[in-house]
Formats: sequence, structure tokens, C-alpha cells
Amino acid sequence: MKKTLLSLTIAASLGLAACSPQTAEQPTTSSDDAVEQQQAQAEFGSFGVDLSARNETVKPGDDFFMYASGTWYDNYELPADKTRFGAFTALAERSEDRVKEIIDELSQTENLTGEAKLIADFYNSYMDTEALNAKGISPIQPVLDDIAAVSNTTELTSVFGEAWLTGGVTPIWGGMWYDRLDPNRYQLNVGVAGLGLPDRDYYLSDDQRFVDIRNAYQAHIEQMLAFTGTETAAEQAEAILALETMIAEVQWPREKRRNRDLTLNPLERTELNSQYPDFDWDAFFASSGFVIPHLNITQPDPVRDVIALINSVPLETWKSYATYHTISNNAGLLSEDIYLANFDFYGTTLNGQQEPRDRWKRAVSQMSGTESLGFAIGKVYVDRYFPESSKTQMAELVENLRTALGQRIEGLDWMGEETKVNAQAKLAAFNPKIGYPDVWESFDGLTISADDLVGNVQNIRQFFQQKQVADELKPTDRNRWGMTPQRVNAYYNPSFNEIVFPAAILQPPFFDPNADPAVNYGAIGAVIGHEMGHGFDDQGSKSDAMGIQRNWWTDEDRAAFEAKTQTLIEQYSVYEPIEGNFVNGQNSLGENIGDVGGLAMAYHAYKLSLNGEEAPIIDGTTGDQRFFLAWAQVWKEKRTEQSMLNQLRGGTHAPGRYRALAPRNHDAWYEAFDVQPGDALYLAPEERVRIW
Repeated sequence: MKKTLLSLTIAASLGLAACSPQTAEQPTTSSDDAVEQQQAQAEFGSFGVDLSARNETVKPGDDFFMYASGTWYDNYELPADKTRFGAFTALAERSEDRVKEIIDELSQTENLTGEAKLIADFYNSYMDTEALNAKGISPIQPVLDDIAAVSNTTELTSVFGEAWLTGGVTPIWGGMWYDRLDPNRYQLNVGVAGLGLPDRDYYLSDDQRFVDIRNAYQAHIEQMLAFTGTETAAEQAEAILALETMIAEVQWPREKRRNRDLTLNPLERTELNSQYPDFDWDAFFASSGFVIPHLNITQPDPVRDVIALINSVPLETWKSYATYHTISNNAGLLSEDIYLANFDFYGTTLNGQQEPRDRWKRAVSQMSGTESLGFAIGKVYVDRYFPESSKTQMAELVENLRTALGQRIEGLDWMGEETKVNAQAKLAAFNPKIGYPDVWESFDGLTISADDLVGNVQNIRQFFQQKQVADELKPTDRNRWGMTPQRVNAYYNPSFNEIVFPAAILQPPFFDPNADPAVNYGAIGAVIGHEMGHGFDDQGSKSDAMGIQRNWWTDEDRAAFEAKTQTLIEQYSVYEPIEGNFVNGQNSLGENIGDVGGLAMAYHAYKLSLNGEEAPIIDGTTGDQRFFLAWAQVWKEKRTEQSMLNQLRGGTHAPGRYRALAPRNHDAWYEAFDVQPGDALYLAPEERVRIW
């Protein structure tokens, strides 16, 4: 019986007997055998890592990213339609191609019904550029007319309240989520938003880069408003930028917004008007239909400050603001001239993308979200491209990581027994979701037309909004997925204490059933550890085994934990991808804890799987070298400077080239690559961050 190397490793780590892999001397006896043998090879190299990507002239201890992927990095030319490219991008493109095949087959099939017809009709409505170009801005003209007719603040508030449907903008938002103090019920989150640039820093920094971006943004606003035929576009653009700057000034910085203690401010709906007066909350929520009695105000003072702006800034400025954002946010659904004008700023100026992506790729992206047709497409995707064996192997690997983390928690020298009991309880309660939902989304009642793209998008928004309203007073749905199966990503949901791995990420270089075990542990194993790590990062650790946000730590243990995280903040904050622009160690802390801790868990699990045996040498690499190379190549990427700046100021992840450096906190990496004092990445043993 043939077993993959990963299967053998899993069986060994669970204490099960397993047969040995077949030897190379066994001859092939038929063409079928030859095909089977070829399919059993790892996708990258001979064991799952692309050794040709390495730059062996770089010392691993000086720049592990360039050592692992430097030849690829130096020779890869970023396509004109990309702002970044790496392992995630490559898999996302594979997923897009597969979705395109599915849609093409459906589109060529006659007499379609049900979800297949929804998919085909939506795609055809998106791809009919001739019809869209003929319509110009007219599909959203009724919305623009409603904005133009606004005569008072209450009517303006209604416009903001309808932004979920129209694709517009609102400086105050409200959406249904889980109650952090009782995850079995829903809650209405209320906060502030409404900026057209990626982050408040873009408005407030005096760095010349941001000054130039603001000037370009104002010119872009003027260009977009010109599509309405207005003669005062320049004056309106200047006023809109000034307004958004005021909104930015009252918003919390990003690192403050991710603090779950500060963003938990429960409030009953009956108290809303008294606590946050001078805003017509009934008019704001009228179109949504939400009646949830339990609210959470994520940014209390900023909400009050924005309400003050709504009442003090001239009504005509707010109307111009709403008009611009309605055009910009819907540009991808309108004529090509409107789309290209919007792309010129958001694609090229902000991110360095020289050309738009092919229209079919934009269509696939529009259709693939969780609140679009993503799960209808995902059902077909899973049937075609996700073998059940991958789900089984992944489930076993998750349990291996759970065992490893449990042992590591037990051995922590900085955590006391009382906190360890709670940590072990949380670990035991982790709920892994792998591949696809057990219960698929139903699309009964959704109407899609082959010739009305904007109408289709609004119908989909209404469809999902009505579902939320129907469910808002029911117990929370723990079968819900926050990503579709064809999405190349993973996540941790603290309210349900769940780790989720969509089917599309369970492919090389992350997961390859034919790769060497060290590679799978260093890649998908560390990704599993990363998501588990989010349950124990600086914010996820504030929820318990049941997903309830509460302090389950002793004060002493929490202080010891925060001392370690402070060291990690300082370590990442010295990385300077662009002169004068550093990684925000505080804002990226949760992800960095996930990376450093996830690697430790995965390495521990890998060592357990060897049952005390030495890993073989393959192509001159040891098992430990393969483990860390797999991690580094997961994070290989090339990106434009504009995209890098956007990531630094607006994202919560460190750029990939710095995520690849997480092994510098692990003793085994130093031994594997002979990293010595004097090497650029060398950290003295006492400076290496060991948390989980």
C-alpha cells in the first residue's frame, strides 16, 4: 500500500504503525504506473522547496529572505497588472483560473437553472462592456439624484444609512457581528469610517510622499466629479479633502483601533440617543432593518466627534463627499472611462499598478466574496479541485500542532499553573474548519439578470442584508465561514475560538501531500500554528475557551507576557523597507506573535513526528534546513514601493520579506545555518523572543 511521506509522518507522530515508502529501484511496468509516479512527486523541486530560487552568495544569517529566494527576487519582473507577487499571489491566480474554467463551462451550457444560472448571468452582465459603456454613469444616476435632493441633516443621515446598498460611503457605520461578551448572540457594532485614502496617516503626515498623494487625490476627486457634469468640481474636491482630513484627525490611530479592550463598549439600543445625541439613529438604521437591542460602540469619542462634524460642516460639502464616493466605489461596475479614471489613482498612484487586471479577473473577484456568489462557485470548486484525502491529512496535522502547543504551554517557565489551566482549556476547545463549510449557503430567492450589473450587485447586497435581519435575534450561526473555499488565506475567529483553512491554501508551497514532511511542517504547519497563535496573541488572548472576552490571566503572568511582546515590538520596528518608513511593530504585533509562535509550534510538532530519528539529508539539505526554507519561501514576494508604503501605513502584517526573518528567534535556525555573532540577523540567546 502506498502512503505519502506526510501520511507516514502523521502516523508516526500519533504512534501508529506505517509501512515504508517504495524504493527507487522498483521498476515501472506500465504507462499508468509512470503517470502515478510522476504525480507522486512534489510540485517544487525534489522535496517541496525550490532550491533554484536561493541566492547562496548571501549568508543566511545576514538576510534569510534573500538567501531563500534571492535569485528568484533578482530575476522576477513584476507584471504591469500587479502591485505584488509571491506564493500567495501565485496560488490566487491558480484559483482564479480554475474559477474561470467553471464559469466558462456554465456560460456555454444551455437551459441553466439555480445557482449555475446565477453565476453565468452575473458573469455575463459584468463582461458586457459594450452595454456598460453605452450606459455610462446612468446606472447609479438615481442614487446621485437622491444625494443631490438632500435638503437637511436627517435626509443626509438616511443617505449614509443606505450606503450598504448603494455602494456609497458613510463616516459612521453599523454592522452585525458577534457579541464579544456572549458569542451565542449577535450584536450591532457602530464605529467610524469614511476615508478615501488607506489610513489617517495619509492625511496627517507632512512626509513629501503623502503630500504628493494628497495632491493627486484631490485631482482625482475633481476628475471623478466631472462625470456628473458639474462646473465646480475643483472647489468641491478641495472641500472634500479638507473634510476627510477632519475625519482623519478624530479617528483613533490604527494600533489603538486594534486594542480589544478599548473597542469593547457595550450599549443597549435604548441608550443610544442619550449617549450619542444630535444624530438621527432611526433614520440611519431605517434602510437596514436591524432591530438588534445590543450594541457595541467601537470608538466612542470619534463617533461623537464625527456626529459633530455632520452637524457643523456645510451640507453641500457632505453632498459632494457622498457623490464622489458613490461614483468611485461603483466605478468597477460602470463604463470603462469611469473605471480607468478611478484606476489611475487607486491602482497606479496609490499602489504602483501600471495596467488594470484583465476584466474577467475583475469579474471573478467581484463574484467570489462571502456576500456575493462565492459559496455557489466554491461548491463546484471543492468538487473539482479539493480531494477529501487533503482534508483528512490536514485534520491530522492540526491535531499534531495542537499536541505540540499543549506540550509547549506545559513547559513555559514564565506562566503560572493557574493561567496554564485556562490556556490548555482554550487550546482543547479550538475548533478547526478545513476546506469548505459543512452547510452550504442557500441562494434561494436571489434574482440576477444578464444585463444589469449594478442591479445585480444591489440585489446581492439586499439578499444578504435580509438574511442578516432574519437571523439577528437568533443564536449565532457557528457553521458560518468568513472566507470562501477558493480563497487563498486562513483566519482565526476569537468569538468562536475557531481556526479556518479554506481549500485553496491547501496546495503547494503551503501543503503538498508529496513533499518532504519537514516542508509541510515548515509551511502549512507553521500557518496552522500561526492561526492557533492568534488565539494567544496580544488581542486574541483576551478571549477564553468559549470565545468570551474576559481576563483569564493572573496579573503576574500577563505582565510577563507583555514584557515579551514588547521585545517583539522593538525587534520588528527597526525594519525599514522604505527610507523613513518602518514596520509598525505595535500594529503588526498580533501577526508577528502568530509567526514566531507558529514556527515554534510547527518545529516542535515536526520533531515529535520523527520519533527521535534523524531526518534524512535530501539534495544536501538537513530536515531543519528544509523546515526553515519552506517557511521563508512561503513569504517570498516582490512588490512596488507604493504597495509597500500602503502595507506599512495601512496594513496589520509586516511585509513578506520581514515575515521570512521570524526564524531568527529560534535556536534551531542558528544551528541549521551556522548563524554566528556578527551576522546581521544574529540575536543573542537572551534577545530571542520565545513566547509560545
